[in-house]
Amino acid sequence: MPYAGDLTPQQAWELLASDESALLVDVRTDGEWRTIGVPDLTSLHDRTSFIEWVTPAGPNPSFLDQLAESGLEPGDERPVIFLCRSGGRSVAAAHAATAAGFGPSYNVLHGFEGDVGADGQRGHEGWQADGLPWRNL
Repeated sequence: MPYAGDLTPQQAWELLASDESALLVDVRTDGEWRTIGVPDLTSLHDRTSFIEWVTPAGPNPSFLDQLAESGLEPGDERPVIFLCRSGGRSVAAAHAATAAGFGPSYNVLHGFEGDVGADGQRGHEGWQADGLPWRNL
């Protein structure tokens, strides 16, 4: 199965809303979840997993095992939507998941808060900027 591709935050939300088997996997760090916030899918039966792609010690060697522990099985064709801060880590995670047989696997463009803008700040694009539900952890 090839990598499924990129989704805008709105498209990701719509897929999560329309497919009860779809899972959102936030691959940011624990520090990011706690200081910046997380997507809030409680209105959609909260199908979110939090699995760090990179830990403070480096790449997460248990990433695929933790993905399986979240209820996914290779080959089950359950949509998996990966999200990070700006879309870099999540696209890498989506490719790794695809190679391991999970998915279809998608990346959320611009992530949770997007790249740094001309003003030196994030938050001009991504999940938060698009007005999608989020909460503090």
